[in-house]
Amino acid sequence: MAQLRQEVDPGEAGLDPKALDRLDQHFAHYVDEGRLPGFLVCVARGGRVAHLTTHGRRDIAAGLPVEPDTLWRIYSMTKPVTAVAALLLVEEGRLSLDDPVARHLPAFADARVYESGSGTETRTRPAAGPILVRHLMTHTSGLTFGFYHTHPVDALYREAGLESSVPPGANLAETIDVYASLPLQFEPGTQWNYSVASNVLGRVIEVVSGQPLDVFFAERIFGPLGMPDAGFEVTGEQAGRLAELYGEKEDGTGIEPIPGLPLHGRPRFLSGSGGMVAGAYDVHRFTELLRRRGELDGTRLLAPETVDLMITNHLPGGADLRAFGSRPAHDEPGNDGVGFGFGVSVVIDPDRTIAPAGLGTYGWSGVATTTFWVDPTRDLTVQFLTQVRPRTSHTMFRGLKQLVHDAVTD
Repeated sequence: MAQLRQEVDPGEAGLDPKALDRLDQHFAHYVDEGRLPGFLVCVARGGRVAHLTTHGRRDIAAGLPVEPDTLWRIYSMTKPVTAVAALLLVEEGRLSLDDPVARHLPAFADARVYESGSGTETRTRPAAGPILVRHLMTHTSGLTFGFYHTHPVDALYREAGLESSVPPGANLAETIDVYASLPLQFEPGTQWNYSVASNVLGRVIEVVSGQPLDVFFAERIFGPLGMPDAGFEVTGEQAGRLAELYGEKEDGTGIEPIPGLPLHGRPRFLSGSGGMVAGAYDVHRFTELLRRRGELDGTRLLAPETVDLMITNHLPGGADLRAFGSRPAHDEPGNDGVGFGFGVSVVIDPDRTIAPAGLGTYGWSGVATTTFWVDPTRDLTVQFLTQVRPRTSHTMFRGLKQLVHDAVTD
C-alpha cells in the first residue's frame, strides 16, 4: 500500500524543527477545542517529505485515528486535476484554449448575459463573444454558483435546482445543459467569478476524449503518476480509511457529522469541480508533478512550458482576484496580491498577500478545509488535510501559511 512517509530530517531540508512543532501544536489545539476532528499536515522541500504529522481522529464516534493512509474528500482540489486533464488534450492538439465551448457543447451556442431584473422579470442580451475553454480554466466565463447570494443570476441557479451545483439525480451531461440554459453574470473574459466552470470543463474533456471523466483521470493521470487512492469513489477495501465529514454547528459549539460526497459506488454525477477523494500520498504525487514541471519519476505528463502556462496569472493586465473579481463575492483581503492561472491561484504580489507567500506560489483548497500549495522560490510544497465544512470562509489557512513561513530557515 502506498503511504506517505517522512524522508529527510527537517534541519537537512532547511526547516526549523521547533517551528514545525509550534505548527503541530497550533492545530492540535483546534482538535482539543473540538473545532477539528483531526488532521494531517505535510511539508516537503525539494520533493522530499521533511515533516509529516497526523493527529486526532478520522472518525470521532468510532475512535479511529488519522493515519498517513487516511482518505479525504478533497472537493475543489479536484479543479487543478481537471485543468491538467484539459491540458493533456491541448498538448495532443485535440483541444485549444481558444476553442469556443459551444464547439464541443452546443448547448452554449446561444449564451445570453444578464442585463437587469430578477426572477421572471430577468432581462438578458446575447453575449458579445463566446465562452472559450480558457475562460472555463480561469473562472472568467460568466458562470456562477447557486450558493452565492450576491447576484440575481445566483438566485436563478437555485431556482433551477443548482443550490449544490447539480440537479438531484442528474449526470454531468444533463447538469451542463441546465447551466447552459441560464444567463451568464457578465461577458466572458471581463470578470473573475469562482463558479461551476470546472464541471463544464470536465464535460468538454469527456466529449473530446470520448471517455467518462473518471476513466480519463484514472488512465491518463492517476495510473501514470502512481496515485492509487485518487478517484471519484472508494472501494470496499478502501472504505475503512475514509474520514468522516463534519460541519460546524450553527451555535458555534463545535462540529458534528454531516453528509458528504456519495463515494460508496460510482457517482452518477462526475464533478470536475469537486468530486474527488484522495490520500496524502496521492496529493503529494500530484504536487510533485507540478513542482517538477510536468514530469515525475521518469513519467512525463506535460511539457514544462505547459505547466508554466498553468501556473501563470491569466487575469488581464496582471490584475489580482480582488480587483478583477465579481463583487462583492470576491472583494476580500485574502484576494489581494493573488491572481489566477489554470485551476490554481497564483501569488503575483507577495507584499500584498494577507499571509506570507513567495512570488509565484500556486495551489488551491477544498471546502472541507483541505489545501495544498507549491512555493517555487523556496522549492516547498505543503498540504493540509482534515474534514470540516465551515459555515463561513476558511480562517485556518492564514495561520498555516504563517507557521510554515516561520519554519523556513533558508
